[in-house]
Amino acid sequence: RSIESDVQSAISEVLVQGDFILGPHLEAFEREFAAFVGVEQAVGVSTGLDALRLSLQALGIGPGDEVIVPASTYVATALAVSAVGARLVLADCDANTGNLDGAAFRAAITPRTRAVIPVHLAGQPADMQPILECAAASGIVVIEDAAQAHGAIDRGGSPCGSMGALGCFSFYPGKNLGAYGDGGLVTTQDSALADKLRRLRNYGQRVKYDHVEKGGNYRLDGLQAAVLSVKLKRLGGWTAARGRHAAEYRRRLAGVGDLRFQAERPGSLHVYHLFFIETQRRDELQKHLAREGIETGIHYPKAVHEQDCYADLGCKPGAFPNAERRARRTLSLPMF
Repeated sequence: RSIESDVQSAISEVLVQGDFILGPHLEAFEREFAAFVGVEQAVGVSTGLDALRLSLQALGIGPGDEVIVPASTYVATALAVSAVGARLVLADCDANTGNLDGAAFRAAITPRTRAVIPVHLAGQPADMQPILECAAASGIVVIEDAAQAHGAIDRGGSPCGSMGALGCFSFYPGKNLGAYGDGGLVTTQDSALADKLRRLRNYGQRVKYDHVEKGGNYRLDGLQAAVLSVKLKRLGGWTAARGRHAAEYRRRLAGVGDLRFQAERPGSLHVYHLFFIETQRRDELQKHLAREGIETGIHYPKAVHEQDCYADLGCKPGAFPNAERRARRTLSLPMF
């Protein structure tokens, strides 16, 4: 409601101009978001999953290649790897943050490893420096899954989405920067990669009817771009409010039962897309809060290897203990 008039004006402008597919509103938002993240290029696409999948495709990753993903992430990160025909390799998460564990990443590398996708879970930046150093030494491409990390900053001042070869964002309505429908975006410093992504999202076209890639229809539309431009101007204030709310949760809930919080890495900016707590009595606590009229969420009740669609990985219980523990114990409190 607080942005209703501005959003309505932005939508009306798109309707009057008729620039529904690609066009100036998308180009403007891409420039704004690239500046926000501190990169040269931003390419709007249809969803966060498509941002990940198109990134892998643009890098030429496919059958015969391996891609390392944390077992604690949302399944979309894994599905992007499967979609290009590469082999999904899971690694356990850090017990305190839920993000990719550096030692587990190193142990998962094989001669076929082409890429790693660290996830900035809930808006807490992954510990990127050791991941970047290990990847560089091994000739592995880093693709950041920043779907929950709009505006998050790693220690040293690097925004999430600016550290890997590519950064992938989601604008699903529930995100800190959410569209009025589905949406996604890829950030990069590499103009050639950005050009390829623009072709891949639009039927592989170089110009109309000149198809040089086996692409598809994965475009972010002008209406969503216009809405996102309005919201982007307010994201800093919303992020600051989330930080205040998180600090209040931590203050009031300190020492309550066996509650644990997702760790904040010193020197980083956590943007709190989600506020995680952990407890052995997660399900009981959720029911109790529901009786009190407090809605909570579980992100996510199964680790990636526990999903039926990934039974073919053949992972046994206990394969990724930190990810499995989080799936059983983590509850998300209201954060808005």
